[in-house]
Amino acid sequence: MVKTQEDNPRDVVIVDAVRTPVGRGKAGGALADVHPVDLLAQTLQALLARSPEVDPGTVDDVIIGCVSQVGEQSATPGRMAWLAAGLPAHVPATTIDRKCGSSQQSVHFAAQGILSGEADIVIAGGIESMSRVVMGSARMDADPYGDGVRAAYAPGLVSQGVASELVTAEWGFTRQQLDEYAALSHERAAAAQDAGAFDREIVPITTPHGIVKADETIRRGTTPEKLGGLKAVFETPEVAERFPQVTWATTAGNSSQITDGASALLLMSREKADELGLRPRARVHSMSVVGSDPLLMLTGPIPATHKILARSGLTLDEIDHVEVNEAFAPVPLAWLEDFDADPAKLNPRGGAIALGHPLGASGARLMTTMLHALEDNGQRYGLQLMCEAGGMANATVIERL
Repeated sequence: MVKTQEDNPRDVVIVDAVRTPVGRGKAGGALADVHPVDLLAQTLQALLARSPEVDPGTVDDVIIGCVSQVGEQSATPGRMAWLAAGLPAHVPATTIDRKCGSSQQSVHFAAQGILSGEADIVIAGGIESMSRVVMGSARMDADPYGDGVRAAYAPGLVSQGVASELVTAEWGFTRQQLDEYAALSHERAAAAQDAGAFDREIVPITTPHGIVKADETIRRGTTPEKLGGLKAVFETPEVAERFPQVTWATTAGNSSQITDGASALLLMSREKADELGLRPRARVHSMSVVGSDPLLMLTGPIPATHKILARSGLTLDEIDHVEVNEAFAPVPLAWLEDFDADPAKLNPRGGAIALGHPLGASGARLMTTMLHALEDNGQRYGLQLMCEAGGMANATVIERL
C-alpha cells in the first residue's frame, strides 16, 4: 500500500504542468517553422515564469523525453533548450527514450530522484517536432533488431500499424467501432476546446508567423461515415500473407496524428514546496512500468493497469479520470473491454486521435491535461497509461491535492 500524503515529507508533488499547442507535423503546420530546441525553450520559460518563487538555479535536473534523437533533436534537446532559454548553465539535463512513453518515464525518473533524496526540484517533460525530424529517421537504412530478436520472433517484429491490426483482430473490433471511437475523440476535444478547458494548460508559442495559442489538429464535424471512406494504410502482400486473420481497418483517421509539441512539469518534494510557499496541485501517487508482447506491442496498458492498481492499493472504481494514449483506436477500446470501465472516464477531453501524438512529448501532455481536468471537475485520482513500441507500457496514478 502506498503511503498517504501525510506520511512522507518526500512525497513528490506537481507544482505546475504546461504544454504547447499541438501543431500538425508537416510543412505548413502551426509549429513547423520553430526549431524543436526553441519550442521546448519557450515551454521551459513559461513553466518557470508561472512559479517565480523557484530560482531556476536550484533545479537539480531537467529530464526530457524525445524519441527521434537525430538531426535537430540530436544534441540532448533538454540541455540545449535550457541554454536557449537563458537559464543557469550549471543546471544539467538529460534525454531519455522509452518510445511513446518517454516523457511519462521522465516524470517517473524525476519522482524517483526526489523520493530517494538525491533531488529536491526536477523538471520533467518532452519534445518532438515530427515535421522537422521525421518519425523513424533514427533508424533509417539500419536494422534495429539483430539476429537474436529475429530468431526469437521469426520472421520478425512488425510496425505499430500492423500491431494495431493484430489487436483489432484479437479483440474482434470492426472498422465501424474504430471509426466511431475516432469520431468521439474529435467530438470530445472540440467540446473541451470550446469550453476553454485547455486554456490554462496551453502556453502560447511565438513562431515566425505569429503566436499560436490553440491546437490545430481537432477536426470538427468528424463522423464515422466520413472516416469510413478512408483507406486502410498498413496492408502489404507480405504481412497479409503472414496474418490472414487481419481485416485491415486501421486508417489515418482512426490513428494518432503526426504532430509537433512540447510539455513540461515542475516537480519537487512536498517539504521543498512548503519551504518555498508553493501550493502543490497534485502528488505522484504510484508508478509502474511493464513489458508486454512485442508483437502485439500495443496491449501493455492492460498488464500495466493490473500492476499499478495492486501497487497503489486503489480499485478502478476509485479512479476518476483515465488517460489511455490513443496511438490507434483499438488501444483504448481493448483496455475498455478488458476492464469494463466507465467509458465516460476514459479520455474525456479527447486523445491523440484528435489532439495529436508528438511522440516524446505525449506522456507529459497527457498528464498535464489530466491534472487540469481533475481540478476542473473536483476529482481526486487520475490514471495514465501509455503503450510503447517494443511491447512496454508506463502507468502513473496522480492524486489531486
